[in-house]
Amino acid sequence: MTEDELKNLTADKVVDARGTACPGPLLAAKQKIAEVQSGQVMEVQSTDVGTKRDIPKWCNKMGHEYLGTVEEAGYFKIFFKKQ
Repeated sequence: MTEDELKNLTADKVVDARGTACPGPLLAAKQKIAEVQSGQVMEVQSTDVGTKRDIPKWCNKMGHEYLGTVEEAGYFKIFFKKQ
């Protein structure tokens, strides 16, 4: 997806993990993924730069579709679709 498409995307579940260090954002995503149904989109908000690498790797391992990352003022929004 393009950055504009991601900015206009409304996630089905938003996980605010800002202020937590690695592996906090990934652990938060793992905990909340059960609340998302197959085909729905989750957004993980994080201030930890490592999350931009960790979430896509985890998505690949688990079979989820990584959609992209948007950089906001001071944090990142990472989007993926649950399979």
